[in-house]
Amino acid sequence: MKNKIRVSLLALCLFCFLHIRSQVNKRPDGFAIELSLENTDLKRLPIYRNSITSLHVYGDYIIGGTTANEGLSPFLFSASLSQREPVDFKDLGSLIPGQESIQSGFGIGKDGLLYCGSMSNSKENNTNGGHLFQISINSNGALKIIDLGVPVKGEGIFTLVGDTAGTQIYGISYPKGHFFVYDTESGKTKIFEGIIPSESDLTEYKTYDLRPQDYLSRSLIQGNDGKIYGSAPMNKLFSFDPSTETLRILDDTLPVVWKRNILGRVDSWAKDKEGILYGGNSGDGQLFTLNPVTGVVKNLGKPITLNRLKGLSFGRNGKLYGVAGGTPGYAHLFRYDSDFGFYDFGNPKFTMVAPGIEQGISWRSFNIETVTSSEDGRYIVMGEGESLSQIMVLEVPQK
Repeated sequence: MKNKIRVSLLALCLFCFLHIRSQVNKRPDGFAIELSLENTDLKRLPIYRNSITSLHVYGDYIIGGTTANEGLSPFLFSASLSQREPVDFKDLGSLIPGQESIQSGFGIGKDGLLYCGSMSNSKENNTNGGHLFQISINSNGALKIIDLGVPVKGEGIFTLVGDTAGTQIYGISYPKGHFFVYDTESGKTKIFEGIIPSESDLTEYKTYDLRPQDYLSRSLIQGNDGKIYGSAPMNKLFSFDPSTETLRILDDTLPVVWKRNILGRVDSWAKDKEGILYGGNSGDGQLFTLNPVTGVVKNLGKPITLNRLKGLSFGRNGKLYGVAGGTPGYAHLFRYDSDFGFYDFGNPKFTMVAPGIEQGISWRSFNIETVTSSEDGRYIVMGEGESLSQIMVLEVPQK
């Protein structure tokens, strides 16, 4: 009898092991779009100017911005989801010389207009700073760019987001960390200093050799209450109330690992249907929620052992998708829901089909810099941060 029980238990354990293994190894459905290729006549971005650091999806079109190596200029581009091909490229250097990066993300304005910001080349004098751009896209995917000038003199644009009305663009400047508000109708900018790091903060950052890109909030989001949320030095969260034009540091902080609060800042945000904000803490890669009504922060844990949580976006099935991990490790695509917790898909790997590789090749992404989703939540779109970067697209299941 005991032997039969042992055999049954062993069989059950083996079944569970194989079932779990099959679930862990299961790859999600998706595809890759070849955006970058050196020495080609195809419509592709050149090497060292194509690290994808900003993404948005408008209808069938992916709109993106890149970061270039030092001394080179970045691009704005569009690509078609249905055709799985690049459509239009705009060299920012031909419009505004001395710009190196578009990493701000995109703010949505009225009538489908988009807004993004640039960072100046560090070799330049940097007296002018980063520019704010208005972008429109036509039915064929062609881009039109209008330069709106420098919102914060001598500062680049590190992060921005648009409000739901499409009339205000909120941002954080680089390197000082000013919070600013740009009015899309009047073209005027208001600058606030409530989240600039203190002298003691800066001293501690210098001790640990941290630069502004290591502690400024990499993402902003608007809550259902109309307020703008982000992170402030050191390991703090803030809100900006447009109705009173006031910045407030929240009582609850980002999730803390002992002696590592200096690394805390928001890498990414997403909002669920109930208005709960989901955030990624850069320093130790924790996923957390912020309830704007109560101000309570809840630590949901770490999807993987590495730091960074560079992108979050909800799919059409109501589940949260994200990318965790950064150098010296590599990116993991994960899914989260409150019932089952984290599901790690591992390193993103999809098939890429393009002219010359009609048979398709498996493309694996080790470094993902930015994540967004289509308006209907069908696609989670990820951008690589490499010298030759491609677009990775996850097709989200219905359920």
